[in-house]
Amino acid sequence: MSIDGLPDGAVFVRVTADFDEHTVPAGLRSAHRVADGVWGRLVVRSGTLDVVFEDAAHVRHAVAAGGTKVLPPGARHHVELVGPVRFAVEFHRVPSDAPTADTVDE
Repeated sequence: MSIDGLPDGAVFVRVTADFDEHTVPAGLRSAHRVADGVWGRLVVRSGTLDVVFEDAAHVRHAVAAGGTKVLPPGARHHVELVGPVRFAVEFHRVPSDAPTADTVDE
């Protein structure tokens, strides 16, 4: 795992436009997941929001300005706005030929 929480070898694919409390799509406020094989990384530029993972524990993570939260493939989650906020979501993939921890030479 890399230092920012993305898997080693993850390659940036694209980033959404910035969203704020007025423009955040309704779909991000309800349960959704990142596509298989894709890692998301929520980047908060100003304000604070909560990322809630909808597993059995309903784990909530507050992410403040300058912070990020990795969204693993397939993990159901939604965002809850705490107040004025500006954020974007980056998408990353791990190329099929990228080395993984179990393929590194010993």
